[in-house]
Amino acid sequence: MQPSDRRKWIFKKITTEGKVEIDQLSEELDVSSMTIRRDLDQLEGSGQVIRVHGGAVAAKSLITETPFTTKESRYIVEKRVIAQKALAFIKEGQTILLDSGTTTRELAKLLTTWQNLTVITNDIKIASELVDSKLKVIVTGGELQSEVGALFGPQTHHLLKQIHVDVFFLGAHAIDVNEGVTSPTFEKSFVKQLMIGAAEKTWLVADSSKLNQRAFSKVCDLKELNGFITDDSLSDEDSKKLSEVIRIF
Repeated sequence: MQPSDRRKWIFKKITTEGKVEIDQLSEELDVSSMTIRRDLDQLEGSGQVIRVHGGAVAAKSLITETPFTTKESRYIVEKRVIAQKALAFIKEGQTILLDSGTTTRELAKLLTTWQNLTVITNDIKIASELVDSKLKVIVTGGELQSEVGALFGPQTHHLLKQIHVDVFFLGAHAIDVNEGVTSPTFEKSFVKQLMIGAAEKTWLVADSSKLNQRAFSKVCDLKELNGFITDDSLSDEDSKKLSEVIRIF
C-alpha cells in the first residue's frame, strides 16, 4: 500500500471509530509503529486528526458548546467574583495564558489597567477586551469557532507547543470530583491539555454551576491542578468533597 493510500485508510478508520491505537494499526497494516507514528503526525499536521497518547482521535468540529451570547449573561456576578479572586495569583512581569470563555473574559477586563504583563489567549473576544490596554497580547491563531470566539486547530496547537508561561487560567464546561474537568469534544480537551502543559501553574476558574457535571471528553483530573478559584455558593457537601482533591479559593 502506498503511503498516501495508507493515510487515507487510517483517516477513514479514525473517522468511523473515533479513536485508533498505534499498535492496532501497525498490526492491521503490517508496518512498523514508527511508520504509523509518522502517518499520524502528517495527518495531525493537516488538521485531520489529533494525536493522543498511544494513538489518535478524530478532529471533530466544536459544535456542542453553548454560544457566547448565551453564556455571557449567565452567572455574571459569580464570574466577576472569581475574576477578582484570580487577580491575587498574577504578578507584574509575568506571562499568563487565558483559556477561552466568559469567566476568563471577566478576568481580562480587570487587567486592562495593568502594564507589565504578557497575555496569551485563544479567544478573540478576550483579545478585543485588551486591544486598548498597554499589555503585550498574543493571540494563538487558528480556526475560529463560530458563535463562541475560541480558536482551535493545527495553528493553535503549534503555538501552544512552543511556549512556556507562568500561569494558566483554565475554564471548564463541566467539573466532577471523580471525573475531573471535561469538555464537549476531543479538540476542546486537547487545546486545554496543551495549555496545561505550557504552564508552570494552572488555576481552574469556574462558577459553581459547573460542578457535578460531566461532558464527553476528559481534560484532566482535579489533582493535576494547583487550585480551583470559584464563587462563594459552594454547598458544604461539594466543598468537603472537592477539598480532598484540590485547594479551593
